[in-house]
Amino acid sequence: MTLRVGVMTGGGDAPGLNAAICGLGRRLIASGAELIGFEEGWRGLIEDKSRPLHDANFQHLLVYGGTLLGSSGDNPYRDPSVMVPKVLATIARHRLDALVAIGGEGTLGAADRLFTEHAVPVVGVPKTIDNDLDATDFTFGFFSAVEVATRAMDDLRSTAESHSRVIVVECMGRHAGWITAYAGVAAGAEAVLVPERPAHIEELCENLQRLRRSGARSAIVAVAEGTRVFEGKACLSSREKDEFGEYKTGGIAATIARRIQGRIGWDARPLVLGHLQRAGKPIAFDRIFALRLGARAARLVLERRFGLMAAMRAGEIVDVPLHAAVAARKTLTDQFLDRYESFFLPVGGP
Repeated sequence: MTLRVGVMTGGGDAPGLNAAICGLGRRLIASGAELIGFEEGWRGLIEDKSRPLHDANFQHLLVYGGTLLGSSGDNPYRDPSVMVPKVLATIARHRLDALVAIGGEGTLGAADRLFTEHAVPVVGVPKTIDNDLDATDFTFGFFSAVEVATRAMDDLRSTAESHSRVIVVECMGRHAGWITAYAGVAAGAEAVLVPERPAHIEELCENLQRLRRSGARSAIVAVAEGTRVFEGKACLSSREKDEFGEYKTGGIAATIARRIQGRIGWDARPLVLGHLQRAGKPIAFDRIFALRLGARAARLVLERRFGLMAAMRAGEIVDVPLHAAVAARKTLTDQFLDRYESFFLPVGGP
């Protein structure tokens, strides 16, 4: 009997998603399996939006950013009594022998629950530019996002030098500062602010003032969108919450720039990189990395080994329990922050 496999990509898009689909699809189809793509993430399984995938779909696919299948933030466990039965019905209707879920914490968390609570034969592939999934050293899309942020800071240096300005560059990262840290250090930013280490405006301005007095004409401040920044005991970051109970992010660069200019008189401008970090073609590393993860997921399916996720450990592609990836959020370690301590402010907060 021909093996029937479903695949979906959920959550925010990331460079390398198409390469992961390509790695999965080529190996499965070469083994005689049928591959069915579900469109727009979990919504595709909730509403039964699908299409068959063939070899022709994979020609040059790995070169392109975005995802062939589309994506969404829908999660069947947002309303489990209604949505989970619909997902199970779709799986039964298509007679799926396996489902490959490619995504981040939300997508893989739902996949893990479907496996443990309903015995759905699921395999996971980790994806997030934030690099905050546990049980894997890195996630594909992360290094492409770092490259975008690094190049932006490099390019901004020339205009900052020309006009003697501070440029405050806001990067993605609600809970984890991986993109900001890697890009900020790589670009030689004068300050790197991340969620793992709350910062004081007073400390930042003192450091920038010393730098300016020493003759510097420019400064780059890299800040993650979810960083908590304090002025005295007052938190300057947004304290509003969204519909999921998370603090709203965005705008911290503008707040920091205003405080710098107001406190030390150094012309400061904010720049929000936003979705540019998720856009465009993946760099070569992410293409190969995602291909390897997709191929490993195909191997797990062919071996009927479910409830597992393909992951990177010490440069090798290995299998880890799916629940291990979503059990905890991976954030910057003290070891990393201490290694590059000259880029980070001392521990702040009230």
